[in-house]
Amino acid sequence: MKIILKKIEGQLKRQRAELLKRTEITSNDRKAVELDQSQVGRLSRIDAIQIQEMALEQGRRRNAELLKIERALKRITDNEYGYCVKCEEAISPKRLEYDLATPLCINCVSS
Repeated sequence: MKIILKKIEGQLKRQRAELLKRTEITSNDRKAVELDQSQVGRLSRIDAIQIQEMALEQGRRRNAELLKIERALKRITDNEYGYCVKCEEAISPKRLEYDLATPLCINCVSS
């Protein structure tokens, strides 16, 4: 079981690294849009604002996923990984295979 947990921990750390890398790559897209019309036309500014909003939303989703991964890594450290944080029952291996960081069993997600 320890070998499997080490493998899962490695996969979660790789996922975290990839998310952090994407966050860094897209940092310019999340910056405030210049309002100086002499530099950027009105339509270009609207496009830039839309790109910024999409980047901000993607950043929020990445941050939520990072938090989920951090919590899963903590559960591994605390020997609580693989158990539902709500009902404390074992999470189905198929569910964990689909999402290594999932904190809830299918019953608790459904309710």
